[in-house]
Amino acid sequence: MSHLSDSLAQKPFTLTAELNPPKGTELNELFAAGEALKDSVAAFNLTDSAASRMAMAPLAVARLLMQIAGRDRNRLAIHSDMLAAHDLRVENIVCMTGDPPSGGDHPDAKPVFDLGAEDILKAAVSLESGHDLTGNTLKGSPRFLRGAVVNVAVPDLGKEIGRMEGKIEAGAEFFQTNAVYEPAGFEAFMKRVSGLKVPVLAGIIMLKSARQARYMTERIPGVVVPDPLIDELERAESRVAASVAMAGRIVRDVAPMCQGVHIMAIGWEHRIGAVMEAAGF
Repeated sequence: MSHLSDSLAQKPFTLTAELNPPKGTELNELFAAGEALKDSVAAFNLTDSAASRMAMAPLAVARLLMQIAGRDRNRLAIHSDMLAAHDLRVENIVCMTGDPPSGGDHPDAKPVFDLGAEDILKAAVSLESGHDLTGNTLKGSPRFLRGAVVNVAVPDLGKEIGRMEGKIEAGAEFFQTNAVYEPAGFEAFMKRVSGLKVPVLAGIIMLKSARQARYMTERIPGVVVPDPLIDELERAESRVAASVAMAGRIVRDVAPMCQGVHIMAIGWEHRIGAVMEAAGF
């Protein structure tokens, strides 16, 4: 089993972090961020053209955990990517449908969406059992720790929990949430899903400015930054210090409620250590 599965099963708290492959071929910055964090995190998310912005495919740099989105690939490509990931020693995958291309930097790109998140999970389970989704036999089969995502800041939480249950039935073994900024709301969510008995990592997106916080609230579905946090950033003498303190406070508040956190630092990966220190870790 993978280091991530060991951590989720044996440790009271698991930290994962997001790394974004570059829009280009230069990997030094990404590898430097990974090197600095390798002793602190159980796994890295290598994003798959995050927010529908074209970037290098995660397979090229994946080491521990990669995303597979249904937005850009049909089932043939998704099957092929999973088999290739296994041979590249990728042990963990996070399956998601993906954001529409209309919100990215290639808005005219034609979306695929052949398989949704549940179907991608089913495809992974099928490959592990020795055949593809149509029943064709494989010569050798992969093994993954399968993850999925869940949105904790939606108007109809019951519907989202129903989708979460469907993903578990399809094969999800752990979940990473979207950005959490209200610990009380996250606690209510965790109480409702406690019976599902599946590890949940709370998502933390570091806020770099009040402008960014407003943009995410207005433009990114499922992300709601409360006004008091925006005001705190706006009044801060140092936005870096305020961001680190804020993220550390949220990590500290949510840590007792879940199995760990997934930090999305968006270029501030070198400040994740300071966030965890601020949280008391």
